[in-house]
Amino acid sequence: MRVGINLLNFGPGANPESFADWALRAEATGYHMVMISDHVAITPDVASRYPAPFYDPLTTLAWLAGMTKTIELGTTVLVVPYRNPLLVARMTANLDRFSGGRFIFGVGVGGPPLEFAALGQPRHERGAMADDYLAAIVELWTHERASYDGRYVSFADVQSAPMPVQSPHPPIWVGGSSDAALRRAVRFGGGWHPISVPVNWLRDTGLPRLRQIADDAGLPMPDLCPRIRFRLTESPLADADRLVGEGTMDQVRDDLIELQSLGATYVLLDTYAGDLEATADHEAAWRMFTALADQVLDLTRESVR
Repeated sequence: MRVGINLLNFGPGANPESFADWALRAEATGYHMVMISDHVAITPDVASRYPAPFYDPLTTLAWLAGMTKTIELGTTVLVVPYRNPLLVARMTANLDRFSGGRFIFGVGVGGPPLEFAALGQPRHERGAMADDYLAAIVELWTHERASYDGRYVSFADVQSAPMPVQSPHPPIWVGGSSDAALRRAVRFGGGWHPISVPVNWLRDTGLPRLRQIADDAGLPMPDLCPRIRFRLTESPLADADRLVGEGTMDQVRDDLIELQSLGATYVLLDTYAGDLEATADHEAAWRMFTALADQVLDLTRESVR
């Protein structure tokens, strides 16, 4: 199981110096990946939780690719309906090239109504748009001369080079927990990327439903690659009051062991809990990451130590 860090690309602590510091410290400490989130229009419904400055994920990751060597770089998650898929396919293929094949394409369908309105996109069609756009992106990633005819995007004889380094293409991790999201994860293969869900829900509901959808489609089960809330406390938290990844070191250790037993291949740790001012204090988060690397991550099959 590989373990990574959610790098905060928004709010009062967001700046190029902090991104470089996070990525280089994560790589030096032995974490396997850094991933960052996405918004395009910082409308009031976005800014209430993810305020400006908000740095673009793809350009930020391309910049980080030039200063890192081994750590994987990804999006958690890029909102697929917001951008033309030909542009996304080219930018992500370039990013996979610049990083030497270290890119992970985490995707979602978005949600804030005002952001969709500002971008002129039909929010009620975002799921269907995401499916169509992803199919087009895969076509562009896997054919040097690509054509595609879909409901929302059509093109013919488009030259796609440079192609991604990874074969057949960079892994696609699909966020969301609805049946539509699970079907999307099965269709596009790489991984299912649920965010801040309870372990018992994963075990008893989410994974069995994903298995059923995969079996019905006659397709392989995608990998489990969750993003979890990460917060260390001095005293134990009652299980009824906490999310996976919260609590004492022993509680977090048990959570990681259980996720590994459920088949998780990656786990992304997210320290953001909605407190914007806390995002300016990177050292508080790094004390937790360092403690985890020193005391817990040696239990995983692929240790970060």
